Amino acid sequence: MPPSSAPLATVDAKPPIVVTGASAGGVLALRRLVAELPADFAAVMLVVLHVGEHASRLPQLLAWAGPLRARHAVNGEKFATGQIYVAPPDHHLLVGADSLVLTRGPKEHHARPAIDPLFRSAALIHRERTIGVVLTGALDDGTAGLAAIKRFGGVAIVQDPDEAQEPSMPLSALKYVDVDRRLPVSLIARELVERTRRPGARAPADTREQQVVAHEHAICTAEGDAMEHLAAIGRPSGLVCPDCQGGLWEIERSRPPRYRCHTGHGFTLRTLASAHAEATDEALWSAIRALQEKAIILRRSAQQAALVGDDRAHDDADAQAEAAERQATMLRGLAERA
Repeated sequence: MPPSSAPLATVDAKPPIVVTGASAGGVLALRRLVAELPADFAAVMLVVLHVGEHASRLPQLLAWAGPLRARHAVNGEKFATGQIYVAPPDHHLLVGADSLVLTRGPKEHHARPAIDPLFRSAALIHRERTIGVVLTGALDDGTAGLAAIKRFGGVAIVQDPDEAQEPSMPLSALKYVDVDRRLPVSLIARELVERTRRPGARAPADTREQQVVAHEHAICTAEGDAMEHLAAIGRPSGLVCPDCQGGLWEIERSRPPRYRCHTGHGFTLRTLASAHAEATDEALWSAIRALQEKAIILRRSAQQAALVGDDRAHDDADAQAEAAERQATMLRGLAERA
C-alpha cells in the first residue's frame, strides 16, 4: 500500500490524452464527435463504450465517420497521436506512461469495459495532460473518473444532457464534478482541438483525494494488499457485492456514494441498486422455476401412487403439488410487478 505521502507518478513531455466514455446512445454521439476532429489532431484519444462481451465494430464505425484511424486497443502497444484506441469487448482499457493496458479485471458498475478505470488511470499517470469527456449513457459510470481527472489538474467536458439520447451519465457528472465545459457534441471537437493546442494547468500537490484514486487503481490492478488499500480509503458497509458476494466497503467522503470490495468490483449507490435489482430478479425467476419443477415431480409422484392404489400417497403428493403451484404463481406475480 503506498503511504499517504508517496509521490504519484507523472509524465513529462507527453501528448495530451483524451479519454472518452459513453453508454446508451454512444455510437451516434461518438461518430458525431470524431467526424469533427481534424486529421492532424495532436492528442491520443481513448474510448470506452459499454459493449460488455458482445462483438463490436465501433473502431470501423469511427474510422468511417472521420479522418482519424481507429482500432481496438492491443495490450502493451505504444500509443500515438492522431489515433483512436477503443476498449475491446470484455476488457477494461487503461493507459500507462507510453503504452496501453488491457485487463479482464473486476467489473465496475457491473460493466467491463467500464469508463472509470480508464479515466482513473489517465488521471494518475498523465495528470494535467488528461482531458475527460462524458457522453450519453445510463446511470453514472464516468462520474468518479471525471472527478479524478479534475483532482489531478485535468479538464472535464460533458455532453449537454439536453441533447443526449440518455442524459443520466452527463447529468451525474454535472451534479458531482466541477466540469470545465458543458457542450453539445457538435462543439466538443472544437473544444478538444483548442485544449490540446495549449498547455494544461499545473497539477495540484498531492491530496487525500488523489491518494484515494491511487488506492482504487491499485486494487483494480491487483497491486499490493487489497484489504490495506480498502482500509486506507473506506469502511465496511455491511452490504454484499452482487458480483462476488464479498463484503463491500464504502469509500469515505465520496460523491456520489461509492462502494468497492476487496476483489475490486466497484459501484456507485445507483449502479449497486441496479445490480441488486438484477440479482433479485434472477433469484425470483430461479425460485419460480424450482417451484414449477417441484410441482411437476409431485404430480408424477401422485400418478405413480394412483397406479399402485396408494391413495394416501397420491393425496399427499397432490396436495404438495398444489401448494408449490400456488407459491410459484404468487412469486410470478411479484416478479412481474417488480
